[in-house]
Amino acid sequence: MRQDNIKFPLKNKLILLVVSAIVPLLMISVYLIFALLNYSSAYDEIVGNMTVANNYNLDFKEEMDESIYKIVAGSATFDNISEDSSIKDPYVLISELQNEFKKLERITTDRESRVWLQSLLRNIDTLRDRIDDIRVNLETGRAYDENMEMLDNNIYILTELVQDDIQYYIYYQTKSIENLTMQLNKQVSSFIFLIVIIVSMIVAMVVVVTILLLNSITRPIGKLCKVTGQISEGDFSVRTKIDTSDEIAVLGESVNEMTEKLEVMVNKIKEDERKMRYAELRLLQEQINPHFLYNTLDTIVWLIEGKDSENAVKMVVSLSEFFRLVLSKGKEYITIQEEELHILSYLQIQQARYRDILEYDVDISQEIYPYKILKMTLQPLVENALYHGIKYKRAKGKITITGSLKNQKIYLMVEDNGVGMEQEELEQLRIEIQRPCKETESGFGLANVNERIRMNFGAEYGMTIESAKGEGTRVRIVIPAELFETMGEEDEKHEE
Repeated sequence: MRQDNIKFPLKNKLILLVVSAIVPLLMISVYLIFALLNYSSAYDEIVGNMTVANNYNLDFKEEMDESIYKIVAGSATFDNISEDSSIKDPYVLISELQNEFKKLERITTDRESRVWLQSLLRNIDTLRDRIDDIRVNLETGRAYDENMEMLDNNIYILTELVQDDIQYYIYYQTKSIENLTMQLNKQVSSFIFLIVIIVSMIVAMVVVVTILLLNSITRPIGKLCKVTGQISEGDFSVRTKIDTSDEIAVLGESVNEMTEKLEVMVNKIKEDERKMRYAELRLLQEQINPHFLYNTLDTIVWLIEGKDSENAVKMVVSLSEFFRLVLSKGKEYITIQEEELHILSYLQIQQARYRDILEYDVDISQEIYPYKILKMTLQPLVENALYHGIKYKRAKGKITITGSLKNQKIYLMVEDNGVGMEQEELEQLRIEIQRPCKETESGFGLANVNERIRMNFGAEYGMTIESAKGEGTRVRIVIPAELFETMGEEDEKHEE
């Protein structure tokens, strides 16, 4: 069966299942959303009205009484009251209050609240008239006692009435919220009853449809799972037969076709990956820093131009020995004695370049000379000690290399007295060297050495690093004590 012969696509089956559940729920959700929006809108409107009223309930009487009193007492006038930041103009207060509560009157719907709003607006008009009377009295120079009497008998009483009107308005708005909540509770109760009925019908319908659709999907998938499980365990002789006319049947046929070729492909991929990783590590291991070669040749040219032919010859001999041991006729393993000669050649070349800052001491026990080691194991460690430890010290430093045998294990140590590392930097480097070298962000050379050791000798072997800021760094290599085999045996082992 091919893609164009599918009669009942899984997509259509799943769409049918989704539609049978979603459409009724969507209708219920839309109704519920509109009901909640209406309630929320009414609630927000009432709360907004109460907020406006409450703002004036807290401040209006106090501010108005204080302002009129100061005017009557003579500490301020209607003309200069705006210059006093501690009080407000009575007319401004009345205008603000009147404007805000006229807006509330236009949007307030319940009768009781409107009654108190209208009473409040009438009292505000009366309050304005009484303030006008006081202003006329002050302008005509009438007695202070008469104005104080008007203040006590008119202004204070009217502001008290205005405050009472605001409080009654707030009270009836609160009652409106209670009524709104009661209506909502009734709607919710009715809605819950309706939802229970509708959801029961939806559940019954969806259960039936789901059972039918899931059986048509899960049964063939179960067969495929069983077959693929056997394939994953290495049994490539199994086949599956799917009777449905959908994508699963196409998948079953594809699985059968792939199974015929899978065993060969899996084995080939594993072999190719093993060879590729081995070749990659070997290539990385045999790469030589071009700057080291260029700098060495420049030093030789400088010695020749300076008529120092003796040291130039020594450097050429050391460089020749270095490359001879690096190449090693393509061998992966060399003896520890050869590795020592290789690292001595490297140090002799580097000391010629850095004679003012570099000293070294190689103390590898002759007892371990016959044992094998991956070539260029020590050179990246020494290079790291020189370039990241000694050079940054800006004073003469020393690199010490030791090797010994203990409990059938070879222990090699590269130690410097350079700048060392902070604890955080050391922890990060320890993490980096445990990762595949192509994924490292720092310590590439050390990670390469560690990965080669673990790949060739086992995960229990490898590298450890210790360091302290200002004291230096110590890198220890542990490998198994295995005597060096003949060339042919080693080459055949790693070519397989």
